[in-house]
Amino acid sequence: MSTDTPTDTTAVTENAAPGDGADPPNAIEPDWGPDTGATTAEYAITTLAACGFAALLVVILKSEPIKELVTGVIQTALGLGS
Repeated sequence: MSTDTPTDTTAVTENAAPGDGADPPNAIEPDWGPDTGATTAEYAITTLAACGFAALLVVILKSEPIKELVTGVIQTALGLGS
């Protein structure tokens, strides 16, 4: 006859309240709170804003006065201008 202590801990964890330290390590659930998914929405809005800004830059940089200005700056920087 063995006098070992029983290893069954279900009686301890069944009546334990969540977060009181009696939960087994794999039973801890994160507290997401009311902001679940907020970060994903923020990334989506930021991505849309960046795409809109990029489209605006393309329109501006394709205009003739801006092309001439950028070309002049590059030619001056390379020493090709007069």
